Amino acid sequence: MATVTATRSELLARRSRERVAQRGHAVLTRKRAALIAELRRVGLEVGDKRAELERAAAAARRALSQAVVTDGPQAVGSAAIAASREVTAQVTSRSVAGVRVIGLDADRVARNRTGRGYALLASTATIDRVAEAFETELDALFALVAAELNLRRLTLEVVRVTRQVNGLEQVVLPRLTAEQRLIAATLEQRALEDRVRISRRP
Repeated sequence: MATVTATRSELLARRSRERVAQRGHAVLTRKRAALIAELRRVGLEVGDKRAELERAAAAARRALSQAVVTDGPQAVGSAAIAASREVTAQVTSRSVAGVRVIGLDADRVARNRTGRGYALLASTATIDRVAEAFETELDALFALVAAELNLRRLTLEVVRVTRQVNGLEQVVLPRLTAEQRLIAATLEQRALEDRVRISRRP
């Protein structure tokens, strides 16, 4: 404990600091509760979206294997090159207890048969199924990306706020309480000594 000057003004200053620390503790506790609620919601969302992505990826792999066997790797590769295109995404954000949570609005990857860029006469239903399966997988991946980022960001913030709450609970508030007790006891001892001195005067 740091050296404490036992004066009435120091006692009042410690009481004032304790009130500020208690208010800060209450605010941080509410913030942590809001963050944990959002973290749970995003955690469930991530679990659902991961499962969806895994299903889509498995279906895409099966479709690709079947197309390579049925139509040959050259036909599948040629259709893949013809169907390639850029996909754009727009990032949005909102605040949850002071933490920026992002959203990702990506172009829908899935297209109809005529919008994929390869000649329909040179393609087969098997290749169309491959294209559709990989488009579905990419849509599922975009849906997961923002949720994964938010999960990490919220987890880090919950850890940071928890450290602050614990610091106030275990260090700052107990120290201020102990210092107030020490000052109050010292002031009381001085007052008692003064009364004894006055009573002994002739």
